[in-house]
Amino acid sequence: MKVVKIEVPSYDPNKGIEYKWESGFEIEAKIQDGVIKITANKEGLVSLGNHLLNLAQDDIPSGYHLHFDEYNSLDEGSSELVVQKK
Repeated sequence: MKVVKIEVPSYDPNKGIEYKWESGFEIEAKIQDGVIKITANKEGLVSLGNHLLNLAQDDIPSGYHLHFDEYNSLDEGSSELVVQKK
């Protein structure tokens, strides 16, 4: 089994979530026939994994969300992608 280490930045309520992107990441989000499809290269998948673990921190309040679109980190033509903590 290969071990991948991910550093999750500590949450600071004054600064918000600190995103940690892997160099060369590519992520596309599309809605096709009612299905949300996320396509990413290795760097994009590791980056998304980091963001999800980041959002899962105990100090981050319910309702906090991550918002990505083609103008903010996703490939051109991507649908908006919002992940919210319950």
